[in-house]
Amino acid sequence: MGAPTVSPCQVARPEPVGAVRRCRPPPDRRFGTTPMIAATSLTIHIGARTLLRDASFLVNPGDKVGLVGRNGTGKSSLISVLVGEPADQVRSSGESRIIGNLGYLPQVPVPRGLGSDPSGFSHVLSARGLDVLDAELSRARQAMADEPSSENIEQFSEVEEQFRHRGGYEAEAVMARLADGLGLRQELLLDDIAGLSGGQRRRVDLVRVLFQEPEVMVLDEPTNHLDVAAKRWLMDELERFRGALLVVSHDLRLLDRSITKVLHLADAQLHEFKGTYSAYQGALEERLGAEEKAAAAQAKEVTRLTTLADSMRGSTARRARVAKSLDKRVERLERSAVTVTKRERASRFRLPVPPRSGETPLAVTGLSVAYGDTKILLDVTMALRRGDRAVVVGRNGAGKSSLLRCLAGVQEPSDGRILLGHHVTPGYFAQEHEQVDLERSALENVDDSVLVTETERRSLLGSFGLPGDLASQPAGTLSGGERAKLGLAMLAAGLTNLLILDEPTNNLDPSSILAVGDMLSRWPGTIVVVSHDRAFVEALHPTHCLLLPDERFSHWRDDYLDQVEMR
Repeated sequence: MGAPTVSPCQVARPEPVGAVRRCRPPPDRRFGTTPMIAATSLTIHIGARTLLRDASFLVNPGDKVGLVGRNGTGKSSLISVLVGEPADQVRSSGESRIIGNLGYLPQVPVPRGLGSDPSGFSHVLSARGLDVLDAELSRARQAMADEPSSENIEQFSEVEEQFRHRGGYEAEAVMARLADGLGLRQELLLDDIAGLSGGQRRRVDLVRVLFQEPEVMVLDEPTNHLDVAAKRWLMDELERFRGALLVVSHDLRLLDRSITKVLHLADAQLHEFKGTYSAYQGALEERLGAEEKAAAAQAKEVTRLTTLADSMRGSTARRARVAKSLDKRVERLERSAVTVTKRERASRFRLPVPPRSGETPLAVTGLSVAYGDTKILLDVTMALRRGDRAVVVGRNGAGKSSLLRCLAGVQEPSDGRILLGHHVTPGYFAQEHEQVDLERSALENVDDSVLVTETERRSLLGSFGLPGDLASQPAGTLSGGERAKLGLAMLAAGLTNLLILDEPTNNLDPSSILAVGDMLSRWPGTIVVVSHDRAFVEALHPTHCLLLPDERFSHWRDDYLDQVEMR
């Protein structure tokens, strides 16, 4: 039986174009063999929290679906259930399945890759099983050379045919095209994955998914670490993709250009909209306004009827009967009351006032960093005064993260001096959240030397969007955005007065990005930050800029914003 061609969210009567609706379970039907992503009456819990309740949806070939929602609503948990890799604490009921060859880009990469060796090249080849076949082909070729028996010749022919069928002979050319499009130097594919920067690793993972040429793609934050040129190239690739695509992203330009349908996750409910994200936002605002207007009208009518009924009680028998009739009308109105979807509140975060540092919290002279014969930084010199906010700008591989690790004392520079001023307490936010212990709860990750009581620590976590049960979950079960918020909360708990931040807004939703920028712009301490997020940098109101690889330190100019998104 063929695959269904009607969306499970379709309702009996046609709705206006652009209507937003709550997804409803589809009728029972057998799934066919057409590549798709499907879910029926899917409910997801993590610990005591319900992330998703009774949701159904369908992603057919040609559908490009954006899964959106605030940090912590459960997008990554939903993805993990769909691809069959849920965390131990995630429980689900209902039915979900992916039919077809799946290409999956996780938000957090597999540490040493999926290849038969730890190189990026092997990691990419593994998408088609070519890493194993390549090794088998080499062994079969050597065996045939050592003893050209009919058995060895036949074995070589069989392996060679599989290698050819899976595109082994064209693999390097295909990889080169993908790497060039994503702005990844081809020679980096030969390096050990563990030595790549976050941006380089993201590109290698994207090359792997695209090299696979899957029928179904599930991408979790694919534009993290990408510059403008790489994002545009990726958008073109996604627009040409003919399979079923589900993408989680906070990159509104990606959603507007490449997405044909939106699934919005909020308050454990999934709403579907056919169209771009911007059109969805407009339709959502109309729906919320209509709900609020209808609810206000109902409340006004209930008040009117209740007041009228109360005025008739204790009077004549006839008026008492009228009052009773009015009470029943009020009960019917209350039973059929319009459910008003809660509006998402703008995020607001707060750092405590830091201890006052000396006038020059940080001075760097002649700093250089080299890895073997490769020189990354040659002669970085800069000095920051109390309250300065310096943004480090440069392409991937220019040494930004190496510089910040040196400033934070995590890595020794090859040469040069780093001087911290009087009464300076540095705090470091690592790009991949290495400072977070994934085995411990969010609450246990927060230093208790300053915030002594659990109530104080919970209050801090709540102010960063990690309230209640979230604070008790193992940090490894938190989404990327929630881990970023935990990292910021950990800095706040330490009462640091010099913040060294490496991509603090990765995986954050747009509201949280602006909130972090606004929070840091008002904070009286000193900041050195690496960021490629233009909206965040604008909200930060920087005072200085360090341009790499030029190693030029200067006062901030607005035209530097054009270089922020370059990688």
